[in-house]
Amino acid sequence: MTGLNIGVLAVQGDVMENLSATRLAMDDLGVEGVVTEVKSPDQISELDGLVIPGGESTVIGTLSLVNGSLKKIKEKIASGMPVLGTCAGMILLSKKAKDRIVGDMEQPLLDYLDIRIERNAFGRQKDSFEADISLEKIGIPKFRGVFIRAPSVSEAGRDVEILSKIDGKIVAVKQGNIVGTSFHPELTSDLSVHKYFITMAQKGKR
Repeated sequence: MTGLNIGVLAVQGDVMENLSATRLAMDDLGVEGVVTEVKSPDQISELDGLVIPGGESTVIGTLSLVNGSLKKIKEKIASGMPVLGTCAGMILLSKKAKDRIVGDMEQPLLDYLDIRIERNAFGRQKDSFEADISLEKIGIPKFRGVFIRAPSVSEAGRDVEILSKIDGKIVAVKQGNIVGTSFHPELTSDLSVHKYFITMAQKGKR
């Protein structure tokens, strides 16, 4: 088996942090492969796994739509490619997004993760915080979540596994080959979430 080809959607947001965390996770696991910035549909076609980073989901979605990446990502997800979406990435993967203040958001979405999202569920930038959470269902009993203008999941379909809640709000989910988190695992030194994603990509490649 050749090495893994993991991409980080490099439109906007925490691209460098996710590149670093994914590379470190692969090194720690002893997994061979490359981690690259992805900016075009052609690059997406070659991937074994994709990270959609935190940032501004409307901007990421609109720019990805313009260059045709959203269509190609949907095709790859349908074929089984694992995806990790953090914060804005989870919003982009969802079926419907609503802002706590301004209401329904008409933004480009992948419409793949059967969830409804409430954007800025914990408040705006000044309300950012860190908290210990449990992701026991994927083998991570304790993780320090960094929440920055974080969304939450207001509704989840029956095929969606709820991985974690905080203050009664759903902040991590898994559906098939997709993991979505409200928090930013790339902003901590704990590589557990990225390692879990890498193991998903390994299994998908076999």
